[in-house]
Amino acid sequence: MQTIGIVGAGQMGSGIALVSAIAGLEIVINDVNESALQRGIKGTASNLERMVSKGKISADKAEAALRRIKGSVAACDFGQCDLVIEAATENIRVKEEILRHLDSVVSPSTMIATNTSSVSVTRLGAALGNPGRFIGMHFFNPVPVMSLVELIRGVQTSDATFDAAVRFARRVGKTPIAVKNAPGFVVNRILVPMINEAIFVLQEGLASAEEIDVGMNLGANHPLGPLALADLIGLDTLLAIMEVLHREFGDSKYRPAPMLREMVEAKYLGRKSGQGFFAY
Repeated sequence: MQTIGIVGAGQMGSGIALVSAIAGLEIVINDVNESALQRGIKGTASNLERMVSKGKISADKAEAALRRIKGSVAACDFGQCDLVIEAATENIRVKEEILRHLDSVVSPSTMIATNTSSVSVTRLGAALGNPGRFIGMHFFNPVPVMSLVELIRGVQTSDATFDAAVRFARRVGKTPIAVKNAPGFVVNRILVPMINEAIFVLQEGLASAEEIDVGMNLGANHPLGPLALADLIGLDTLLAIMEVLHREFGDSKYRPAPMLREMVEAKYLGRKSGQGFFAY
């Protein structure tokens, strides 16, 4: 693999672009919104500057990485990519539409992946003419910092596709784990209900947001409290994952906290909106 396409210039897409460019890969990052695309590229440049200031990367290497990232608002620019990763909003219909369009513009040999955090990889793969070349490749936020990538095989995913995904994950400095297709996969099935329970605790007035997070910092040795983590992930993303878990398992233990739903309705989405359980 030498050229990677990324659909979506948000936090996840721009983070995947950054680590891939540092690893020496050429990047085409796409977004339907030109301003969102430019924000994503600008954010990537700022992250590279921060890494230089902290001594994590040389200035020359950072400049070379940034030159490898090309922005695009046209999916046809993915024609020469070896791998295209869909990192759009966590909405199954949006993802299916993107994947069907990708299927029509990329080479028959191009591997296609989704960065979904909860949607069925088997169902998404069915949107493609050749679902054997499709895989779930779930990075974690913030991508430059988090080491893990969940590699989720759909029913149709070929061994060659899985092996190529392992090689790619390792090339960009991540540790891959093999995961079967199931709602929430592994990490989010455990993590997101825990965050949801912290929101119930806040909703019921048992403790303040600050006290809840300090309790988990010091009582469970979590480096980031559940509510601060919720703000980092995005409350809309958390709600979407909880709704998938609730719907797919049919178990009331996965019901989203009403406070979570109300905050999303108020557009209090966490860091990306400037207001969540904490102000930014």
